[in-house]
Amino acid sequence: MTSDKNILIAFLLNLFFSVFELIGGIFTNSIAIISDALHDFGDSVSIGISYFLEKKSKQKPDEKYTYGYKRFSVLGSVITTSILFVGSIYVIVTSAARIFNPEPINYNGMIVFAVVGLVVNLAAAYFTREGDSLGQKAVNLHMLEDCLGWAIVLVGAIVMRFTNIALIDSVMSIGVAIFILTHAVAALKEALYIFLERTPRTIEINEIKEHICHIDGVIDVHHIHIWSHDGFQNYATLHVIVDGDYAKIKHEIKDELKEHGIVHSTLELESPDEVCHDTDCHVHECCDHRHEHDHDHGHHHGHYHIGHHH
Repeated sequence: MTSDKNILIAFLLNLFFSVFELIGGIFTNSIAIISDALHDFGDSVSIGISYFLEKKSKQKPDEKYTYGYKRFSVLGSVITTSILFVGSIYVIVTSAARIFNPEPINYNGMIVFAVVGLVVNLAAAYFTREGDSLGQKAVNLHMLEDCLGWAIVLVGAIVMRFTNIALIDSVMSIGVAIFILTHAVAALKEALYIFLERTPRTIEINEIKEHICHIDGVIDVHHIHIWSHDGFQNYATLHVIVDGDYAKIKHEIKDELKEHGIVHSTLELESPDEVCHDTDCHVHECCDHRHEHDHDHGHHHGHYHIGHHH
């Protein structure tokens, strides 16, 4: 069964359960269950969006999206985590108000709904466990957080059943909401970094420059840009001043970039006496070694745009 079908199963489980949960929250008068019902409904909407965007992200590159549709999965992650963010704030505000105005709660009903909630969300977490895209990971994170939430509600309901301290309901809601909020902020931050084309965390540009500079025939590396398209596949463009066998040097550089997790690279190879005309290009000598080569081979000189294609 494919991961996007698993997301669809999680969507259906959450949608039907959120309606069931809302009825249960009203029946038991538990703000923890009512808040979680709204949270689960938000999950259902975001999972539905993720399902559509996840399928979209599997499409091959075309003339409109030459890099492919993988970033649609990241968009799904942004929408999903944003809904979690807003929902968590709402739960915190609502629960805080209930602290000052406690209301009677049906503890036995809470225990029953908490058990059902835990089972349903464990099933949803199981179906979404194998995803490797940001969108799929965001959905699975929701399911795992819901499992934790229901486990806390169950324990709290049992404690309230024997102590009759209704305040525990609101405190539980706030605790779970804060936990979800911190994870949602972290996931949203990561997705926004991808959209802003920040250098991936696993990439050290200076280290890559140093390694490329040790390739025989490379004089200088500059104007280097590295970004990720979906949080997993990294891309790079760079200018390299070379003196030697262009084809050999090109392949060695691409092999080096692959060692650093860069799956797609575009190289602009320049001769030593060539002037880089890009306005943002500030050439500086980064290589400690210099290679003495015969410059008589005129066909080696010139300006080349050489890319690696999928």
